[in-house]
Amino acid sequence: MVPENVVSFQPAGTHLDQSAPDHIDLLLDDGLRGFRLEVRRFLRSAVPEDLRERVDRGLPSSKSEIVALQRALNERGWGAPSWPEEHGGTGWTPMQQFLFNYELGANAAPPLPPFGTGMVGPVIYTFGSREQKDFYLPRIRSGEDWWCQGFSESGAGSDLASLSTRAEDAGDHFLVNGEKTWTTHALCADRIFCLVRTSKEERKQDGFTCLVFDMDLPGIEVRPILGIDGSHSLNSIHFKDVEVPRSGLVGDMGKGWGYARFLLQNEGIGLTCTGRSRRQLARLKTYADRAMMQGASGRPSPSFLTEVARVDAELTALEVCEIRMRSHGPNPAAASMLKVRGSEMQQHLTALLVDSVGHGGVAFGPVPHESDHAETAGVMQDYLHSRRLSMFGTTNEIHRDIIARTVLG
Repeated sequence: MVPENVVSFQPAGTHLDQSAPDHIDLLLDDGLRGFRLEVRRFLRSAVPEDLRERVDRGLPSSKSEIVALQRALNERGWGAPSWPEEHGGTGWTPMQQFLFNYELGANAAPPLPPFGTGMVGPVIYTFGSREQKDFYLPRIRSGEDWWCQGFSESGAGSDLASLSTRAEDAGDHFLVNGEKTWTTHALCADRIFCLVRTSKEERKQDGFTCLVFDMDLPGIEVRPILGIDGSHSLNSIHFKDVEVPRSGLVGDMGKGWGYARFLLQNEGIGLTCTGRSRRQLARLKTYADRAMMQGASGRPSPSFLTEVARVDAELTALEVCEIRMRSHGPNPAAASMLKVRGSEMQQHLTALLVDSVGHGGVAFGPVPHESDHAETAGVMQDYLHSRRLSMFGTTNEIHRDIIARTVLG
């Protein structure tokens, strides 16, 4: 318990108090406030409490649990929040999309993989053939197909134009050879959206082509990469004489670089995670109220409380910045700023969470429910996982370069 005359951050428990308007509600009109409440109510009924608790503690969700949520969203008509209505999407405004994603994180819903609805889907409905749209889009919305993205290679990460995986045009099919790495969810993916080189041109950004194909084709080998957090979400993919049907060609040959840039525009903003950060902050405040964070004087450590207050103010500023960007439309520099600040916010919060739980923070992996450390199991895994975020969606260093070139000149 927090001693008398010490101001508590919040009541006991790690759940956000969503009964009263917050600073985001103050920026919304009645229609958007009602929409936000509708999303919140749906998620409370669609996400089982035991799953919510595991997500809250930073523990992983299974593919079947994530697919179940995607299926429920699709049945509600929300399977593709960012798509236009003519392609089966919601037709939501940018602000509605922000509120939807914010509430996913704030209500501890399992993270939905962005590769289907957020990346591959928009490329297919913008550049794909009628047959591709009719076949792939419904399966993406329903969660029936689980996608991975075949871009990065061992010698082509941030410098994507240096990739060397080749696809030889063999008439009715393409013959693919090469290797992709750091591919998220490749081990359990049904299909891949793959950037390959089909010709050698003077400008290295030219000569790329985009292919979509099944991950169970002969000649594909997936090798798991053990992450620092103990997970196997990352993988390397090896292609040896893989015959990809010509029907997998997206758009025109040689124009893959433009399609890839179009796809990557949607990647960085998804890493802002302000809703999840707000929930983590609520959890941090709960831990800060407990005796384990009290100093020798019987009061919570002043330096720690100052740091919590600082991160609270920074998160509020980030949320308002994201709302402003959503209201004013796409802006490359703003998107880069959000990605940098959002990923660093996650890293800062998870580091504070580890500090706040003391020895309980070293608990790693499954912990018996009756253990004293059951509630904090997953804090260290969450911390280690967040170290990757400054590299996902293009490294923060490159995003800072974009900010420098577009804002500072």
